[in-house]
Amino acid sequence: MEFTLNFLHLFGQAILMLLPFLGFFSLIVVTLGQVVGRIEGWSAFNAFYWSFITAFTVGYGDIRPVRKMSKALTIIIAMVGIMFTGVVVAITVTAATQAFNDSIGAQIGVLCTQELQPQSN
Repeated sequence: MEFTLNFLHLFGQAILMLLPFLGFFSLIVVTLGQVVGRIEGWSAFNAFYWSFITAFTVGYGDIRPVRKMSKALTIIIAMVGIMFTGVVVAITVTAATQAFNDSIGAQIGVLCTQELQPQSN
């Protein structure tokens, strides 16, 4: 349980630290999604939905751009989405590694302390 709480704490700190960066990525996705939506004649909600489905590389295929300009902007949205996902994965791996090292370090410290204590007979 200590590992999980430590991981969540480290993950939360890193997300807060990089929130402006992640927010900027999200803003790019939403803005370009709305531009594509206007070009394609979609509603604002459908453009929002499509942009995040595309950015997170899910791609259901229920809505897709047809015009060349929209397709070019789709490539940019997908690339920004991959960068966004990469940053979140890096944060997750770093937090898990640090939490694991902290957990192992604490366990080794306990074992070393037990070995150094005099044994009573």
